[in-house]
Amino acid sequence: MVRTRFAPSPTGFMHVGNLRTALYEYLVAKSQQGTFVLRIEDTDQERFVEGATEVIYNTLKQVGLQHDEGPDLGGEFGPYVQSERKDLYKPFAEQLVREGKAYYCFCTKERLESIHADGSFGGYDRHCRDLPAEEVQRLLDAGTPYVIRQRVPLEGATSFEDTVYGTITIENKEIEDQVLLKSDGYPTYNFANVIDDHLMHITHVVRGSEYLTSTPKYNLLYEAFGWEKPVYVHLPLIMGKNADGTVSKLSKRHGSTSFQGLIDDGYLSPVITNYIALLGWAPKDNQEIFSLKELEQAFSIDGISKSPAVFDYDKLLWFNGEYIRKMTAEEFRENAMPYYKEVFGDAEKPYAVLDTILQPRILKFSEIPQLLGFFKELPEYAADLFVNKKSKTNLENSPVMLKAAIEALSAVETWTVDSIHDVLIELAQTLSVKNGTLLWPVRIAAAGQTVTPGGAMEILAVLGKEEALRRLNIGLEKIG
Repeated sequence: MVRTRFAPSPTGFMHVGNLRTALYEYLVAKSQQGTFVLRIEDTDQERFVEGATEVIYNTLKQVGLQHDEGPDLGGEFGPYVQSERKDLYKPFAEQLVREGKAYYCFCTKERLESIHADGSFGGYDRHCRDLPAEEVQRLLDAGTPYVIRQRVPLEGATSFEDTVYGTITIENKEIEDQVLLKSDGYPTYNFANVIDDHLMHITHVVRGSEYLTSTPKYNLLYEAFGWEKPVYVHLPLIMGKNADGTVSKLSKRHGSTSFQGLIDDGYLSPVITNYIALLGWAPKDNQEIFSLKELEQAFSIDGISKSPAVFDYDKLLWFNGEYIRKMTAEEFRENAMPYYKEVFGDAEKPYAVLDTILQPRILKFSEIPQLLGFFKELPEYAADLFVNKKSKTNLENSPVMLKAAIEALSAVETWTVDSIHDVLIELAQTLSVKNGTLLWPVRIAAAGQTVTPGGAMEILAVLGKEEALRRLNIGLEKIG
């Protein structure tokens, strides 16, 4: 049984990279009918952010990554919050000390800072590695604060197989004698990871490629305990495109980098999931638009690339527009209504007209208030907007068109797009002018701008009869 885990630390918002890791762990499990576990790694109390755990839950819920086991659901291998597992780790660390695979380190914070300041190897100098047993016991009896460090082999190399990057080898001399248990009794991230993954029977560990060089530390621990190692799946970096065309690691200067930031920017949750799935993974065909269920069926580890993936905000915007166009009428209205209310409040409007106009046009629902802003308040505009060469309108014939339109529309009893259309098209024929010659000045007077979603009939219908006629009269006064 394939078992993966998403093990975030509650230290703030959900970054795009974290979300991709969660998504791939979910897909690795679900594509093989496995189990997806949520574990909260909160042992780093200094970085803990109040409310961050709720952000994790809310984000996973919004993108549809339903875990099978976790703090809220329970499961056979709980508890699923590391701080609630605190008493589990010390016995394992002490076991390694007894077996000579770890040791007590009594170095003070000041000493550690001083050796780093000397510019020596960027890790610990192994000062306490070979302290005499009687000295260790004396310090323990005296209550001297200590950490437990891993005794890494000083010679040879440690290799492992990664399903994406192949064989990775690190010289042991480059691996620090890492801390396993801190002086406050909490395990370090690396140590707790190994213990919990083993106890929770995790079979596949999915994480960013920045952890490639750290993996030998994990494997040395697995070997020290005599445990079976998991399958490693390291994901390529996510890069951002710079203004000069170069790329660098994705950061805030490229745009929003958190899930919530992208939501606030107007991107839809399924769009973010779909797009992030393609950052480092390629389907076997040319399909780009996927539901989460389709991703579960199409995903395979061998489609993950070694090459860095570039987060392209223009492509994400395209995805968003495609999702909007594929929505049912009901889905579109549900998403659009909060933005309609920003413009119209609780006023009754022919929303079906707006839906028809906007669904083929918008790339984000958040565009709606700006696009419809002229409905809320008629903009200030100049008389020369009525002049349009293509429609053959000018300041001489536009007043004639408006006056005739006002008279004809005043007689309309049922104010709909169809009734307005019939009246204005018939009027153009009566006046012996092209439709555009009549409709251009009507649209300008109704909207006060040249670029509008929808044409004259739709705009008049949404405005309502009273407001539409008021605006047409204002336009007539402006050029009459």
